[in-house]
Amino acid sequence: MIQELIELFISFTKIGFTSFGGLSMVPLINVEMVNHGWMTQTEVSDIVAIAEMTPGPVGLNCATFAGIRVAGMAGALSANFGMLVPTFTLCLIVAIYYVKFKDSNMMQRILYGIRPAGIGLIFATMLTLGISNYAPGYVISIPSMIVGCMIVAVMIKFPKISVVKIIIIAAILGLIIGGF
Repeated sequence: MIQELIELFISFTKIGFTSFGGLSMVPLINVEMVNHGWMTQTEVSDIVAIAEMTPGPVGLNCATFAGIRVAGMAGALSANFGMLVPTFTLCLIVAIYYVKFKDSNMMQRILYGIRPAGIGLIFATMLTLGISNYAPGYVISIPSMIVGCMIVAVMIKFPKISVVKIIIIAAILGLIIGGF
């Protein structure tokens, strides 16, 4: 049990230090969970979906659900603490030095490289989640494709619709199309 708590802490500390928050964490969470044998890709996908629906940062929500899945409440605390240590450390360092370096050429070049990396991470997340949701076991899921296309259509028709409404609509469509 102690070993799992330490591994959860280390895994989520690595995730916290090597991602930029939000959905960019999902590929890293997926790798850590699958490589440790704690979850399958489908289970990670389920946890990400639940983490998106619940209030709060996606990374902390994923850490909470993954930690509980692996080692109960102690696992959730360990994973969350691991996720928060890098954030706190980096925010403290940036807050101290940002004012000094914000207009420097070097900082602008660093940000120039980081922005496309963030987009690449989001694309990798879309690909990973797309395969596990629309083609689990590499067999195309027609009901999932229909729900996904309908949600895209709703988002195009109503571009300012809230995420909560999209999730509710998707859940209702899943019940209707996927069967009860």
